[in-house]
Amino acid sequence: MLGNIVKRLNFVGISKATANFSQANKIGLGRMGTMYMATLPDGRFLAVKRIVDSQQFEEQIVSELKTLGTLKHKNLLPLFGFCVESNTRLLVYKYMSNGNLFDWIHSVKHRRKTLQWPLRLKVAVGVARGLARLHHGGRGQVVHLNISSKCILLDKNFEPKLSNFGKAMLITSMSNTPGVHDEFCEMALVKEDVHGFGVVLLELITGMDCSRMNFSSNSILNEWIGNLLSTSYFKDAMDRFLIGQGFDDEIFQLLKVACNCLDCIPDRRPSMFQVYKDIKAITKRSEVVDDSEIQMQPEICPATSQD
Repeated sequence: MLGNIVKRLNFVGISKATANFSQANKIGLGRMGTMYMATLPDGRFLAVKRIVDSQQFEEQIVSELKTLGTLKHKNLLPLFGFCVESNTRLLVYKYMSNGNLFDWIHSVKHRRKTLQWPLRLKVAVGVARGLARLHHGGRGQVVHLNISSKCILLDKNFEPKLSNFGKAMLITSMSNTPGVHDEFCEMALVKEDVHGFGVVLLELITGMDCSRMNFSSNSILNEWIGNLLSTSYFKDAMDRFLIGQGFDDEIFQLLKVACNCLDCIPDRRPSMFQVYKDIKAITKRSEVVDDSEIQMQPEICPATSQD
């Protein structure tokens, strides 16, 4: 069945392309398995996720294959194919040469090559565009449910790609989606993605690992967010690498978008289509992303949004 939507690959060929999954080609280690870089005979690079104990993650593997196998978008990680060999599963993707966003913001290694504001804004609008495609692209809503800076990969041009769809869920209707029993539950799932994106925006703005910040209650979180929007505290909270670069107004505008996404009442959080429009407006003012690039995304249709 999956072979009808995702290309099935030869295990021997993939193994050879990774030098038999050598340590030298290891590029990452995740909850489900180990990631390797593969080099094809024509010189192209691929990323191979090797999952040895596949039975434990079968549900997540199927979710990943179904989501990336059926949805194609410039801000979703391209899935090249998959492979089955005994109890081992290989998921093969296009290789993203600039790694993940988390490392660019937080890693000491990448801090020597600071991610400048225009690129941070490019990442923000790209991720918003990708999530808007998932939520408003028709044929039911796809919710990611695992949004973080670690699942945002960057290609050679720093175009962001959403990855890690193991928890993704397709909401076709409230009556036949397992685990989704009413409109409130459906809305909560969608708004969870919006909240996760708000956390990513805060990381882009502050340089802090906001996902690890411990807020004991919504009131404390609201107080902290409210302080961020005050001019004096905003300057203190801004990533020190962005201070004095002349982008304060754009950064503050994006901070307001982030705070809307993080509203403690899910119903008050905007849709991802509205978030995308708001960030697009910021990029237009700063001329970071030209409009022709955005217009190439007809699958994001305002008619599907309530905003």
